[in-house]
This record gives sequence, structure tokens and C-alpha cells, in this order.
Amino acid sequence: MLTMLHVLATKGSAVWSIRPEAPVFEGLQLMAEKDIGALLVMERGKPVGLLSERDYTRKVVLRRRSSHDTPVRHIMSSPVSVTCDCSVDACMAIMTSSRTRHVLVMDDVQLRGLVSIGDLVKATIEDQQFTIVHLEQYISS
Repeated sequence: MLTMLHVLATKGSAVWSIRPEAPVFEGLQLMAEKDIGALLVMERGKPVGLLSERDYTRKVVLRRRSSHDTPVRHIMSSPVSVTCDCSVDACMAIMTSSRTRHVLVMDDVQLRGLVSIGDLVKATIEDQQFTIVHLEQYISS
């Protein structure tokens, strides 16, 4: 069973963040620079939200706000979190029911990383390929 620890070991645990008072434009620049779809919003060393491309399109573009004048705090989403021992399947179910594409991975109160639905799909595919190779070797021996 694949867990979030396995996913983080493969993907890495680097998390990019932004302050809630920062302008949305600053967040968009950082997401473009790092080629990521979401940023963790941190205040006083604690996660308080997520800023995603989806938040930007729905809460800035569609409402004709300015990304230069709108603070991240006004459009960020509430973070959803899972534990390190959460399985990939359980995490996918949580993401589906929460209608989110990113979740925080927490170890007690410490942040361990941020995973996207793409990270989970990649881990699932790799796990299935590993199983297929081993089954083929078993059958041919």
C-alpha cells in the first residue's frame, strides 16, 4: 500500500509558500517560475490556506478583480490535510470529496509536504508498473 510518505520520498518535500498579505500577482509569478499549480499560504510559520490557479481564475479573473491589488488572503482556499500514513487511495477519495487538487501532508502538527492529484496519479501508475513487471517475471519463470 502506497502512503503519502512514499509519494513525498519520490517527489520531494519542498513546498513553496506566500504570505496572506502578498498581492495575488506575486503568487502567480512564483507559481510560473516554479512551474507549480498551487502555493501554500503561511502566516507566523503555520499553514492558513492554499492559493491555486483555480482560485485565481474563479475569484480574480471572473470577478474582474486586479491581481496586483487583491491580497492572497481574499481568494485563498482552506487547506485540506492528510497524515503521512494515509494511503494514496484514501487521499484520492478525500481530494474527490473535498473537490480539491492539492492536500497538505502533516505529521502531527508539522508540515511534511504538499501533494497534488498529479503526484498521486504518477505514484499509482509507477506502483502498477512495478506490479506488472513482477507478475510477468513470476509467470515467465
